[in-house]
Amino acid sequence: MKKEIIYYSDELNDEFSEAKITPRKIDGNFKYKKTAIWEFFSFIIQNILSMPIKTLYLKLKFNHKYVGKENIKKYRKQGIFIYSNHTQPFSDTFTPSVAVYPTRNFLIVNPENISMKGSGWIVEMLGAIPVPGDLDSTKNFIDRIKNRIEKGYSISIYPEAHIWPYYTGIRNFKSVSFKYPVKLNRPSFCITNTYQKDGKKVKMISYIDGPFYPNKELKPKEAQEELRNKVYEKMLERSKNSNVEVIQYIKKEN
Repeated sequence: MKKEIIYYSDELNDEFSEAKITPRKIDGNFKYKKTAIWEFFSFIIQNILSMPIKTLYLKLKFNHKYVGKENIKKYRKQGIFIYSNHTQPFSDTFTPSVAVYPTRNFLIVNPENISMKGSGWIVEMLGAIPVPGDLDSTKNFIDRIKNRIEKGYSISIYPEAHIWPYYTGIRNFKSVSFKYPVKLNRPSFCITNTYQKDGKKVKMISYIDGPFYPNKELKPKEAQEELRNKVYEKMLERSKNSNVEVIQYIKKEN
Protein backbone atom coordinates (compact mmCIF):
# COMPACT_ATOMS: atom_id res chain seq x y z
CA MET A 1 0.00 0.00 0.00
CA LYS A 2 1.49 3.31 -1.13
CA LYS A 3 1.38 5.94 1.60
CA GLU A 4 0.15 9.45 1.03
CA ILE A 5 2.22 12.09 2.83
CA ILE A 6 0.74 15.20 4.45
CA TYR A 7 2.88 17.96 5.92
CA TYR A 8 1.49 19.89 8.86
CA SER A 9 2.66 22.84 10.94
CA ASP A 10 0.11 23.15 13.77
CA GLU A 11 -1.56 20.06 15.23
CA LEU A 12 -4.11 22.21 17.10
CA ASN A 13 -5.35 24.19 14.11
CA ASP A 14 -4.46 22.51 10.79
CA GLU A 15 -7.47 21.10 8.95
CA PHE A 16 -7.21 18.43 6.25
CA SER A 17 -10.85 17.80 5.47
CA GLU A 18 -11.56 18.04 1.73
CA ALA A 19 -14.79 19.96 2.31
CA LYS A 20 -14.44 23.75 2.06
CA ILE A 21 -17.57 25.34 3.46
CA THR A 22 -18.24 28.92 4.50
CA PRO A 23 -19.67 28.67 8.04
CA ARG A 24 -22.93 30.36 8.93
CA LYS A 25 -22.91 32.70 11.90
CA ILE A 26 -24.35 31.12 15.04
CA ASP A 27 -25.74 34.06 16.97
CA GLY A 28 -28.59 34.76 19.36
CA ASN A 29 -31.13 34.20 16.57
CA PHE A 30 -30.09 30.60 16.03
CA LYS A 31 -32.77 28.26 17.38
CA TYR A 32 -31.10 25.61 19.51
CA LYS A 33 -34.42 24.66 21.10
CA LYS A 34 -36.56 22.75 18.62
CA THR A 35 -40.29 22.22 18.29
CA ALA A 36 -42.00 18.94 19.18
CA ILE A 37 -42.57 18.24 15.46
CA TRP A 38 -38.87 18.82 14.74
CA GLU A 39 -37.89 16.46 17.57
CA PHE A 40 -40.25 13.77 16.25
CA PHE A 41 -38.85 13.81 12.73
CA SER A 42 -35.32 14.15 14.08
CA PHE A 43 -35.84 10.95 16.07
CA ILE A 44 -37.13 9.15 12.96
CA ILE A 45 -34.16 10.24 10.85
CA GLN A 46 -31.57 9.89 13.61
CA ASN A 47 -32.54 6.60 15.24
CA ILE A 48 -34.55 4.70 12.67
CA LEU A 49 -33.75 5.66 9.08
CA SER A 50 -30.03 6.37 9.47
CA MET A 51 -28.98 3.52 11.76
CA PRO A 52 -28.88 0.74 9.10
CA ILE A 53 -26.85 3.09 6.87
CA LYS A 54 -24.37 3.85 9.66
CA THR A 55 -23.94 0.20 10.59
CA LEU A 56 -23.58 -0.93 6.98
CA TYR A 57 -21.11 1.84 6.16
CA LEU A 58 -18.86 0.94 9.08
CA LYS A 59 -18.96 -2.75 8.18
CA LEU A 60 -18.42 -2.42 4.43
CA LYS A 61 -15.79 0.33 4.47
CA PHE A 62 -13.81 -0.66 7.56
CA ASN A 63 -14.99 -4.14 8.63
CA HIS A 64 -15.53 -2.25 11.88
CA LYS A 65 -15.31 -3.75 15.35
CA TYR A 66 -15.77 -2.44 18.92
CA VAL A 67 -13.61 -3.42 21.88
CA GLY A 68 -15.05 -2.55 25.30
CA LYS A 69 -18.61 -1.85 24.20
CA GLU A 70 -19.78 -3.39 27.48
CA ASN A 71 -18.12 -0.46 29.32
CA ILE A 72 -20.71 1.96 28.02
CA LYS A 73 -23.77 -0.29 27.87
CA LYS A 74 -25.16 0.26 31.37
CA TYR A 75 -24.49 4.02 31.29
CA ARG A 76 -25.91 4.86 27.87
CA LYS A 77 -29.29 6.04 29.21
CA GLN A 78 -27.83 8.18 32.02
CA GLY A 79 -26.77 11.23 30.04
CA ILE A 80 -23.07 10.86 29.18
CA PHE A 81 -20.34 12.59 27.23
CA ILE A 82 -18.28 10.71 24.65
CA TYR A 83 -14.89 11.98 23.47
CA SER A 84 -13.44 10.65 20.23
CA ASN A 85 -10.45 11.22 17.98
CA HIS A 86 -11.25 12.82 14.62
CA THR A 87 -9.92 10.92 11.63
CA GLN A 88 -12.94 10.43 9.35
CA PRO A 89 -15.74 12.77 8.19
CA PHE A 90 -18.53 10.19 8.50
CA SER A 91 -17.52 7.18 10.57
CA ASP A 92 -16.35 9.34 13.50
CA THR A 93 -19.96 10.43 13.91
CA PHE A 94 -21.29 6.92 13.38
CA THR A 95 -19.23 5.02 15.97
CA PRO A 96 -20.69 6.78 19.06
CA SER A 97 -24.26 6.56 17.71
CA VAL A 98 -24.03 2.84 17.02
CA ALA A 99 -22.30 2.20 20.37
CA VAL A 100 -25.11 3.75 22.46
CA TYR A 101 -28.07 2.73 20.29
CA PRO A 102 -31.04 2.82 20.96
CA THR A 103 -30.16 5.90 23.05
CA ARG A 104 -30.04 9.05 20.94
CA ASN A 105 -26.60 10.53 20.40
CA PHE A 106 -25.94 14.21 19.74
CA LEU A 107 -22.75 15.80 18.46
CA ILE A 108 -21.07 19.11 19.17
CA VAL A 109 -19.83 20.33 15.80
CA ASN A 110 -18.27 23.35 14.12
CA PRO A 111 -20.77 25.62 12.28
CA GLU A 112 -19.42 24.41 8.90
CA ASN A 113 -21.15 21.10 9.48
CA ILE A 114 -24.63 22.64 9.34
CA SER A 115 -23.79 25.28 6.72
CA MET A 116 -24.14 23.22 3.56
CA LYS A 117 -26.89 24.62 1.36
CA GLY A 118 -29.87 22.31 1.14
CA SER A 119 -28.56 19.72 3.60
CA GLY A 120 -27.56 21.59 6.75
CA TRP A 121 -30.95 20.92 8.30
CA ILE A 122 -30.50 17.16 7.80
CA VAL A 123 -27.19 17.29 9.69
CA GLU A 124 -29.01 19.04 12.52
CA MET A 125 -31.74 16.42 12.51
CA LEU A 126 -29.03 13.77 12.77
CA GLY A 127 -28.03 15.32 16.09
CA ALA A 128 -25.56 18.10 15.30
CA ILE A 129 -25.33 20.93 17.84
CA PRO A 130 -23.14 23.77 16.47
CA VAL A 131 -20.81 25.66 18.79
CA PRO A 132 -21.99 29.23 19.50
CA GLY A 133 -20.51 32.27 17.84
CA ASP A 134 -21.24 34.94 20.43
CA LEU A 135 -22.38 35.49 24.02
CA ASP A 136 -26.07 35.63 23.08
CA SER A 137 -25.97 32.16 21.55
CA THR A 138 -23.77 30.64 24.27
CA LYS A 139 -26.56 30.49 26.85
CA ASN A 140 -28.90 28.74 24.40
CA PHE A 141 -26.12 26.33 23.48
CA ILE A 142 -25.49 25.41 27.13
CA ASP A 143 -29.24 25.02 27.72
CA ARG A 144 -29.47 22.64 24.76
CA ILE A 145 -26.61 20.49 26.06
CA LYS A 146 -28.14 20.40 29.54
CA ASN A 147 -31.53 19.44 28.11
CA ARG A 148 -30.11 16.59 26.03
CA ILE A 149 -28.14 15.22 28.99
CA GLU A 150 -31.08 15.48 31.39
CA LYS A 151 -33.17 13.45 28.95
CA GLY A 152 -30.60 10.66 29.22
CA TYR A 153 -29.08 11.13 25.77
CA SER A 154 -25.37 11.06 24.98
CA ILE A 155 -23.30 13.89 23.51
CA SER A 156 -20.21 13.26 21.40
CA ILE A 157 -17.33 15.71 21.35
CA TYR A 158 -14.22 15.74 19.15
CA PRO A 159 -11.63 17.63 21.21
CA GLU A 160 -9.06 17.54 18.39
CA ALA A 161 -11.59 19.74 16.51
CA HIS A 162 -10.13 19.18 13.02
CA ILE A 163 -10.20 16.13 10.75
CA TRP A 164 -6.89 14.45 9.98
CA PRO A 165 -7.81 11.46 7.77
CA TYR A 166 -6.41 8.11 8.97
CA TYR A 167 -4.17 9.74 11.57
CA THR A 168 -2.92 7.04 13.94
CA GLY A 169 -1.81 9.18 16.88
CA ILE A 170 -3.73 11.44 19.24
CA ARG A 171 -3.20 15.13 18.69
CA ASN A 172 -2.79 17.45 21.62
CA PHE A 173 -6.09 19.06 22.58
CA LYS A 174 -7.29 21.67 25.03
CA SER A 175 -9.38 21.06 28.13
CA VAL A 176 -12.17 23.52 27.23
CA SER A 177 -14.60 20.84 26.01
CA PHE A 178 -14.34 19.02 29.35
CA LYS A 179 -16.19 21.80 31.16
CA TYR A 180 -19.54 20.20 30.27
CA PRO A 181 -19.22 16.96 32.27
CA VAL A 182 -17.66 18.94 35.12
CA LYS A 183 -20.49 21.48 35.16
CA LEU A 184 -23.23 18.81 34.88
CA ASN A 185 -21.39 16.18 36.97
CA ARG A 186 -21.82 13.39 34.43
CA PRO A 187 -19.56 10.50 33.43
CA SER A 188 -17.43 10.64 30.30
CA PHE A 189 -16.24 7.91 27.95
CA CYS A 190 -13.73 7.92 25.14
CA ILE A 191 -13.81 6.14 21.81
CA THR A 192 -10.42 5.72 20.17
CA ASN A 193 -10.63 4.72 16.52
CA THR A 194 -7.56 2.78 15.38
CA TYR A 195 -6.44 1.39 12.03
CA GLN A 196 -5.23 -2.18 11.89
CA LYS A 197 -4.21 -4.64 9.20
CA ASP A 198 -6.97 -6.86 7.81
CA GLY A 199 -5.27 -8.81 5.03
CA LYS A 200 -4.72 -6.29 2.24
CA LYS A 201 -7.34 -3.95 3.67
CA VAL A 202 -7.51 -1.61 6.65
CA LYS A 203 -9.82 -2.46 9.54
CA MET A 204 -11.11 0.11 12.01
CA ILE A 205 -11.25 -1.04 15.62
CA SER A 206 -12.85 1.34 18.12
CA TYR A 207 -11.85 1.04 21.77
CA ILE A 208 -14.40 2.26 24.33
CA ASP A 209 -13.08 3.25 27.74
CA GLY A 210 -14.66 4.77 30.84
CA PRO A 211 -16.46 5.92 32.80
CA PHE A 212 -14.31 8.89 33.81
CA TYR A 213 -15.85 11.04 36.53
CA PRO A 214 -15.03 14.66 37.33
CA ASN A 215 -13.23 15.17 40.63
CA LYS A 216 -15.68 17.14 42.78
CA GLU A 217 -12.95 17.94 45.32
CA LEU A 218 -11.16 20.14 42.79
CA LYS A 219 -12.06 23.58 41.52
CA PRO A 220 -13.92 23.44 38.16
CA LYS A 221 -10.91 24.47 36.05
CA GLU A 222 -8.67 21.96 37.82
CA ALA A 223 -11.28 19.18 37.51
CA GLN A 224 -11.63 20.01 33.83
CA GLU A 225 -7.88 19.70 33.28
CA GLU A 226 -7.64 16.46 35.25
CA LEU A 227 -10.50 14.92 33.26
CA ARG A 228 -8.89 15.99 30.01
CA ASN A 229 -5.61 14.36 31.02
CA LYS A 230 -7.29 11.06 31.95
CA VAL A 231 -9.10 10.87 28.62
CA TYR A 232 -6.06 11.97 26.63
CA GLU A 233 -3.77 9.42 28.27
CA LYS A 234 -6.24 6.58 27.68
CA MET A 235 -6.74 7.56 24.04
CA LEU A 236 -2.97 7.81 23.58
CA GLU A 237 -2.56 4.33 25.04
CA ARG A 238 -5.24 2.86 22.77
CA SER A 239 -3.91 4.61 19.66
CA LYS A 240 -0.77 2.48 19.91
CA ASN A 241 -2.87 -0.46 18.70
CA SER A 242 -2.86 1.04 15.20
CA ASN A 243 -0.42 -0.97 13.10
CA VAL A 244 -0.98 0.37 9.59
CA GLU A 245 -0.42 3.90 8.29
CA VAL A 246 -2.50 4.91 5.27
CA ILE A 247 -1.35 8.56 5.43
CA GLN A 248 1.96 9.66 6.93
CA TYR A 249 1.90 13.02 8.71
CA ILE A 250 5.19 14.89 8.85
CA LYS A 251 5.74 18.15 10.71
CA LYS A 252 7.16 20.96 8.60
CA GLU A 253 10.54 22.29 9.61
CA ASN A 254 10.57 25.92 10.72
